[in-house]
Amino acid sequence: MITVKDVVKTFDGHRALDGIDINVPKGCVYGLVGSNGAGKTTIIRHLTGALRQDSGEILIDGQPVYENVPLKSRIAYIPDDIYYFAQAGIRDMMKYYRGIYPTFDMGRYNSLREVFRLDERGPMRRLSKGMQKQAAFWLAISMKPEILILDEPVDGLDPVMRRQIWSLILGDVEENGTTVLISSHNLRELEDVCDHVGIIHKGKTILERSLSELQGDTAKIQIVYGEGRSLPEDIRVLHRSQTGKIQTIIAKGNPADLSLLLEASCPIFYDIVPLSLEEIFIYELGGADYDVKNIIL
Repeated sequence: MITVKDVVKTFDGHRALDGIDINVPKGCVYGLVGSNGAGKTTIIRHLTGALRQDSGEILIDGQPVYENVPLKSRIAYIPDDIYYFAQAGIRDMMKYYRGIYPTFDMGRYNSLREVFRLDERGPMRRLSKGMQKQAAFWLAISMKPEILILDEPVDGLDPVMRRQIWSLILGDVEENGTTVLISSHNLRELEDVCDHVGIIHKGKTILERSLSELQGDTAKIQIVYGEGRSLPEDIRVLHRSQTGKIQTIIAKGNPADLSLLLEASCPIFYDIVPLSLEEIFIYELGGADYDVKNIIL
């Protein structure tokens, strides 16, 4: 569905994107995560056709996005900072988007009025940031896009509204096959909604997999050894810490395979638990010169 291949973008001599690769399957919810300044917003602006890459390919259904108006009419984008015309209300923006998006569904817009309960006619600039976000989702969901691109989408929303919006989006994924790409620092929330994840750093993709594969390929081990026993050398350790006799190991590998290796090393006790997406992010970037440093003040 979405293919980004070896894309480079330079601003004033700085490579914001340095050969990035992304592959988003149709009908999936893809979480794009990375360190600050990794290039997340820059690649999103390329995916929406706002920027043109210096080199490489950005394709949706095999078509380039830049200056492709029919293709862009299938994409809805909600940025972190909501855009609206200076004096416009929600209803004014609805009329504007209805003229641009051939799939805009007035029936859906009207039915969502009961969900969002916002003043449609007053200027959007008078709404709080959270209310502006709600308005953006109201309009975007009414467009019935094939592709929905979200940059820090639920920042500023209360927990009830967050749950409501995710329910609407995931309902569209299931019923209509909508493809959703989400960039967010809220990894706990992404873990609940995404089925694919891409981690980028310094303009490059360092990891891209389905979430189930990602969580099945890295594990947290808590283990206690007796005198003369130690962790097998075959286990690839990403991080190691110790509290008393209990070692905590972050290791690459399938939990079942790790369990066989650990059994053979005869520990007194061990336990293997899956990592959260946040832990995977921390330890993967730890191998990319982005580790958490201990600083003595």
